[in-house]
Amino acid sequence: MMPGRLSRRVAAERLAWIDAMLAEIRALPLDDRAAFLHDRRHRWAAESCLRRALEALFDLGRHILAEGFGDSPSEYKAVAAGLGARGVLSNEASSRLQVLGSYRNRMVNFYHEITADELYDLCAHHLDDVTSAAEALRAWLAEHQDELPDLT
Repeated sequence: MMPGRLSRRVAAERLAWIDAMLAEIRALPLDDRAAFLHDRRHRWAAESCLRRALEALFDLGRHILAEGFGDSPSEYKAVAAGLGARGVLSNEASSRLQVLGSYRNRMVNFYHEITADELYDLCAHHLDDVTSAAEALRAWLAEHQDELPDLT
């Protein structure tokens, strides 16, 4: 696959979606485990928004790899590894993103195993991993827009 044209619109839409989903999660009572667990709708909202944020994050990563480098991995772990190998993400950020990819796959394929406590813990204490990955992609796009084929 040959590199193509990175789309400024695609990047902006995915980043905005991630930001919106994270804001929805942060609006939940994450400072109070009992309040979060008391209303099952909090769990459903957190799970849906987290899954959607992760999917947008990996969609953007795949877009960068496909259009910026001509690489088109199909699995989330491979997207994270490819972003690290291409220098888009640091090794540490790539490793964290691989873990997030595994978690997203678990949310989709083993949804019945994810407990409300686990979801609360992830949203209350590890949401910054999603934020930092999105910010790293945002920073990379800003720093390399002149070097890439065409950011439209």
